[in-house]
Amino acid sequence: MKRYLTLGYGAASYMLFLVAFLYAIGFVGNFVVPRSVDHAISASTGQAVVVNALLLGVFAVQHSVMARRGFKRWWTRFVPPPIERSTYVLLASAALLLLYWQWRTMPAVVWDVRQPAGRTALWALFWLGWAIVFASTFMISHFDLFGLRQVYLAWRGKSYTEIAFQTRLLYRLVRHPLMLGFLIAFWAAPTMTSGHLLFSAATTGYILIAVQLEEHDLVAALGDQYRDYRSGVSMLMPLRLPPRRRTAGTAGQH
Repeated sequence: MKRYLTLGYGAASYMLFLVAFLYAIGFVGNFVVPRSVDHAISASTGQAVVVNALLLGVFAVQHSVMARRGFKRWWTRFVPPPIERSTYVLLASAALLLLYWQWRTMPAVVWDVRQPAGRTALWALFWLGWAIVFASTFMISHFDLFGLRQVYLAWRGKSYTEIAFQTRLLYRLVRHPLMLGFLIAFWAAPTMTSGHLLFSAATTGYILIAVQLEEHDLVAALGDQYRDYRSGVSMLMPLRLPPRRRTAGTAGQH
């Protein structure tokens, strides 16, 4: 029974993630969903800035703190290891849903691209960004990233093993293609309001900090193997870095 509950918990957490992820596309793009970045709760500018900043802060703190190895070591004293990742996914999804629910509209227009060709190009970039995000999760391990592999192994009565570090496809061009996809999707806006600008600027700042924290953890875990990878592949922009002395070893999954 415990194994089936573990599997069910992981599946439910993953389904909530799918809801939050799909809603994010409509939220940023202002279509389909009932509340979006430009069509949400009416409020004064001051209240909107404060509330929206707090909502973004809740997600950033939850997402970064719970991802740290030290926190995981402490957290798994209370949460069974097979559902640790699923719990992280569940709480991250809940933080996003809270943001969608309580977001305040900031309607002042910063820019508005009216030329049809320009709008079409920006919409194409918007969808390209989301495609990069989704594809990048499968270039590492989608099911491990969102906790399904962990609960599946627990259901089978098998021990969890770390997935080997590899560099596949986009990971040979940039070290964080998933984050690059988010940046493209968030900034490719034919009409940019002050609310959308706050969202994009805050998430960009968070991403730049988060990738530094992640890389610190990766260097601590993989040592020269990750330093070797980092020396030849840029962080977010697909630019070729000058050659450096490379250490022996096989690059792995990130």
